[in-house]
Amino acid sequence: MPREWDAATYDRVADPQARWGAEVIGRVDPAGVTRVLDAGCGTGRVTERLLERLPDAACVALDASEQMLAEAGRRLTRFGGRVTFVCADLRDPLPLDRPVDAIVSTATFHWVPDHAGLFRRLAQALRPGGQLVAQYGGVGNIASVVRALAEIGDPLPGRWTYPTPEEERRRLAAAGFVDVQVWLHPEPTAFEPGGPFETFLATVILREHLALLPEPERAGFVRAVAARLPGACLDYVRLNVVARRA
Repeated sequence: MPREWDAATYDRVADPQARWGAEVIGRVDPAGVTRVLDAGCGTGRVTERLLERLPDAACVALDASEQMLAEAGRRLTRFGGRVTFVCADLRDPLPLDRPVDAIVSTATFHWVPDHAGLFRRLAQALRPGGQLVAQYGGVGNIASVVRALAEIGDPLPGRWTYPTPEEERRRLAAAGFVDVQVWLHPEPTAFEPGGPFETFLATVILREHLALLPEPERAGFVRAVAARLPGACLDYVRLNVVARRA
């Protein structure tokens, strides 16, 4: 599946992800944080808020998409040497030269299939006592889209990982995390109907599905999904994690 994104369009349409991310970074305890990893930084909209919240910290902005990192580089120019950009996949060992004090991630972990392995890799990247603060799709996330795809023939069934809080608590504990807090909250999100909603679906949710289709069929596929949804609204459910490495 493609690692690349249409980063410019994503940056323009991903207001919901940026809004959620601003809330998530408010949960970061700034005490003792001199180096933080943004795991799945995207175009840097949330990274920018993170750097503002931690004015004395350096940040590793990591993403698997070179286009996302290029967009983030333009956005974060004003922070100069405080930011290091790393192109890497969270499914692999993280290529960090030394541990970080905190890891923050928003709207990313549901793209990673093996969360037990993911949490082990994150623990290895954290110093003892370091904090993990994250939010991503949880059980029930975009259930209406999953149903619509099943109706029209989903070419990538089970593509996303939407776990329960209980599953994540067990995995985090097994990876060496303590003081674990995991909870769900619904985040229904409305969009401007028609073209703007279809652009969001194509860019953010159906990107990998569309990569399997010939170019002439892609717009029709997006419209078919949108037509089966209850209006221009997505039933997002967010899973929140706050924990520390033992």
